[in-house]
Formats: sequence, structure tokens, C-alpha cells
Amino acid sequence: MKAFGKYISKYLLSFFVFALILLLINILAFALTFGGIVFREYGSASPANMLEAVAADLSASGISEKQSQELTRNQIWAMLLDASGHCIWEVSLPEEIPTQYTIQDVAVFSKGYLQDYPVFVRNMDNGLLVLGYPKDSFMKLTGNYFPIRAIRLFPLFITGILAIDILLLFLVYCFSKRKIAKNTEPIMASIKTLSTGKPVELSIRGELSEIADSVNQASQVLNRQNQARANWISGVSHDIRTPLSMIMGYAQRIAGDHGASENIQQEAEIIRAQSAKIKDLVQDLNLVSQLEYEMQPLHKEPVRLSKLLRSYAADLLNAGIGGKHSVEVEISSEAETAVIDCDARLISRAIGNLVQNSINHNPQGCDIFLSLDCSSENVSITVADNGVGMSAEKLRELEEKPHYMESTDERLDLRHGLGMLLVRQIMEVHGGVMEINTTQICGLTVILSFQKNSQ
Repeated sequence: MKAFGKYISKYLLSFFVFALILLLINILAFALTFGGIVFREYGSASPANMLEAVAADLSASGISEKQSQELTRNQIWAMLLDASGHCIWEVSLPEEIPTQYTIQDVAVFSKGYLQDYPVFVRNMDNGLLVLGYPKDSFMKLTGNYFPIRAIRLFPLFITGILAIDILLLFLVYCFSKRKIAKNTEPIMASIKTLSTGKPVELSIRGELSEIADSVNQASQVLNRQNQARANWISGVSHDIRTPLSMIMGYAQRIAGDHGASENIQQEAEIIRAQSAKIKDLVQDLNLVSQLEYEMQPLHKEPVRLSKLLRSYAADLLNAGIGGKHSVEVEISSEAETAVIDCDARLISRAIGNLVQNSINHNPQGCDIFLSLDCSSENVSITVADNGVGMSAEKLRELEEKPHYMESTDERLDLRHGLGMLLVRQIMEVHGGVMEINTTQICGLTVILSFQKNSQ
């Protein structure tokens, strides 16, 4: 968590630095946008400086030719009013500007505009100096004046800068989010893989390397635990096999001993049958464990499923399944040549578990149907029976309730029985899907779907 905190802090610091740089860029943009206007309007041609220059150049005959040209070049007109409001001299005076003013007129225009011309005045010994600037060049406010171009440009500038800032911040957010997601995605994927019990190995450099090392250490611990659990199951299975074989052998001998009483023979047969179930259970437990922890080597090869299904049905009938049960095989013409890459031994084991499941749950007898069909992409093996079926509650329990091989919580009411779990594991390692359909009227139907090999 400390490393992750450093990682987040780095991006927060980067975001703060970016925001600071953006602020400096805004200030620079403001200076470049308004600097020229301010320099030009408040430079040598500004009202204050121009009034000072004209007043210094003013004489009884007016102003010099040079100063007059300076006024004309800056589109400024000028006039000097005497104490009675009469114009003594003027430079570039517009036609609409009068040459005679009352004291009220002077009081009005000296604080604002004269015929929409922004005017600026200065009191002289010999009169009142008046300078007029072009229309729409200045906006005069009480106590100050501003270039009207700046006033008009300012809202556009603020809007534009704000839009650019929002866009840049959004781009930085998206970039940071994408980079963080890219850097943390392997870690999240590895944690998700760890949650399934599978080992992972991360190789990440930089700030997140410490987290990657922790994930790798957790994976190693989990892998060792899984290895130890699988080895323990395999060892117990091996140790049980020998005494169990002896029990089955003695039980079979007693059951076949005609000198023993009938009750002893029946009890010996029960011992032999139950021992055979224990033997099958141990084998299933060992195989499920090996598949669960990926310790079972798969011997995949192209297998023609029609041949495999017929071979299994023949072996089943030859072994004898009793008069109460029957097996029928149906293979569609499209599926006759269907081939998939699989471990034939495991697929036969999955089919066998489903058939045995139908036999065990229908002791009164049922018909078992094995069928093979295929579509353009998939091949499906169906194992169905017309027995008692399974209730919706039992089916939901089978699909939703965890198996004792899948949980470490002993307090849970876990499902027992390895048959369906083993079939599901075999389908998963082959990239297939198991689907269960049942009704209490039509029995149980299990469909095993595989992806067909490309021809």
C-alpha cells in the first residue's frame, strides 16, 4: 500500500505541476494579448502623455508643426478654449465639433465625451486645452479610462482561455487515467487470476514494482499450498489403494465361499460393493485435484468423437449394466466425421461419470441415450435418461452451491459428490461447456459442447 500511495502521490504532484505551468501559460497569453494594447494606448500617445507634450509645446501662436503632425498621425484632434469658451486655435478639428461652448458644455464634455469622441482636458494659463481621440477608442469611467478594444476583447479572452484550460485539463485527466489503468491493469488481472487459485508472475518496473513483488509472493505461497494439497490428496489416494484392494479381495472371496452362511455372503458382497465405491471416489478425488491445480498432463490429439462414443457404449454393454437399464447411441450424419483435439481418456471418463450418475439415481431402471451432433462451429455430446430427473431446487443447488473442493470455509453447507464436478473440470480444461437440463417428467439431460476443429 505504501508503494501504491507513492504512485498516486506522483501523479497528484504531476497534476499540480501541470496546473502551475498552465497558470503561467495563461499569464503569458494575457500579456501577449493585452500587452500590445496597453503599451500602445498607454504609451507616448496616451492621453496623459499627449496632454503633457502638447502643453509643453503650446505657445501664443499655437503648437509646432512637428507636434501637429504627431497629433494627426495618432488621429487626435486638439483645440484651445479661452475663458469665454471660444476656440482660439485647433488642429484637425472635425466639422461636427463646435467652436463655441458655454460653461455647462465644458463641464459635461470634460468628464466624458464630445460628440462621441472621448476627450481629455488640461487647464492652461491661457485657456483650456482639449484633446479628442477617435470614436470607440476609449471607454471613460469615473476616475479612470480604458481602451475600448481591451474591454471588448476581454470577455472573449476569458472565454477562450477557460475553454482551452478545461480542454487541457480534460486531456491530462484522460492521459493520466489511461496511464494509471495501463500500469495497474496487469496487477488487477493478476489479482483476479489469483482469486481463481491459479499462479501468476508479474514483471513490473517503477513505482509499482513493490506491489508486483507482493503479488508474486502471494502467488508463490498459494502455489505451494495448492501443490501441498494436491500432493497430500495424491499420497492419501496411493496409501488407501493397497488396503482397499485387500479388503475388496477378501470380501469377494468370502462372498464366493459356499461354506459361509448366506448372511455372511451378503454382508461380504455389501463390503465389496462399498469398497468399490470408495475406490472410484478416491480416483475421482485424485483426478479432480490434479485438474484443479493443473497437475494432470493432457494428452491431446485429434479424436473422432463418433468412434469414441461407440467404443465407450460397447465397453459399457460388454461389462454389463443390468437388465433395468439400457443404452442407445445416436450419431447424426453431420457428426460422423467430427474431430476435436482432446484427451480421449478424460472425455470417456466424463461420459462415464454422467452415465453412472443416471444409473445411480435411477435404481428402478431407466433408458440412457447417448447422442452426437454438430453445427458449423461446435460438436455436442448429449447424455440423457428418462428417469426421475432432478427438481429445479436440486438443479439450482448443483449450479450455485460450491463444492467442498472449491471452498476452505468449513462452516458452509457444501455440496458433496465428485461426479459432476469432475465432468465440469474436464470440460473446462478442454475449453468446452457443460449444460444441464432437467424435468421430473423427462429425466436428466447433460450436453457437453466442444469447439470443432477447423477442416
